[in-house]
Amino acid sequence: MKTAIFISCVFVGGSLLYNNSSPQTSQTFASYKISKAKKTSAKPVGPVRIVIDKSDYELTVYDAQGWYATYPVVFGNNPLLDKKVEGDRCTPEGSFKIIAKKPHEKWSRFMLIDYPNQQSLEKFKQRKQSGEIPKNATPGGGVGIHGTWPHEDFIIDRYKNWTLGCISLKNNDVQELYSYVPSGTPVTIKK
Repeated sequence: MKTAIFISCVFVGGSLLYNNSSPQTSQTFASYKISKAKKTSAKPVGPVRIVIDKSDYELTVYDAQGWYATYPVVFGNNPLLDKKVEGDRCTPEGSFKIIAKKPHEKWSRFMLIDYPNQQSLEKFKQRKQSGEIPKNATPGGGVGIHGTWPHEDFIIDRYKNWTLGCISLKNNDVQELYSYVPSGTPVTIKK
């Protein structure tokens, strides 16, 4: 009898958890979805390139054979707009490359990208001319790919955008990426 009651409670409780009639319930589960890194093999083959998709919260690595790995990431500001000016906390969009790598005392590893590059400076100039941004604005810089604060990898699982415009991975993921991605690696950031 106790077993039957327990099983009934599990089924009823389970159906209540997955009832899609409440938008709050589905949003709660979506915001706490746990993603894990996925890879095809132990080491990438040939040169690699990185594609960061802001809409999917993913950093994908491609090697000479195609897809190699995907890691969950978070960014700067919400909504996920293109960086316009220094201090807007937005992650830039466009084509970049990694120009420097170093261990970081707060965020495990740091891979600096070449923002602002010529492409992003052209967008910046056009926005100034159109009046979209103030005439005295500056484009900013110091954007990179890095880990999280120690013991805060859960921020990635919760899709909490916390950076000042950088791309943040779990610390184990950024250490792994850092180990096989050289300076000069192309990085595309898109929405």
